[in-house]
Amino acid sequence: MIWTEVDPRTRLIAFAPGESFLDGLLKLAAEKQIQAARFTAIGAFSSVTLGYFDRARKDYQPNTWNEQVEACSLIGNISLFEGQLKVHCHAVIGTSNGSAHGGHLLQAIVWPTLEVFLDVLSVPLARTRDPQTGLALFPSAE
Repeated sequence: MIWTEVDPRTRLIAFAPGESFLDGLLKLAAEKQIQAARFTAIGAFSSVTLGYFDRARKDYQPNTWNEQVEACSLIGNISLFEGQLKVHCHAVIGTSNGSAHGGHLLQAIVWPTLEVFLDVLSVPLARTRDPQTGLALFPSAE
């Protein structure tokens, strides 16, 4: 992974083949002491798991592709949850037949690259557990 400062708040991160995107981003955020950020990315994966949130089960149902796919669009953020860094990312992938699939990104192995633009925010963002869904959410106005 290569980290480049584009401007005072924006970083370009280029992931290398075989790297885990979520693990790598969490490690980088911890090393750079980033507690709040938003990001977008494009590239490709050799393996990816997307999740669909099942309301009845209150859990993500995984769909895995162990094949080369395009990372057509990734968007997400970094925040704090129960004192730990958390990456929340949604992705749209494209498969060899041209079909697109989307969902919550659960795991992804980069191949050959993933280009991430990370915007570091100046105020830490904290999530709390939502009792209705069990999800780690930002507090909402009621």
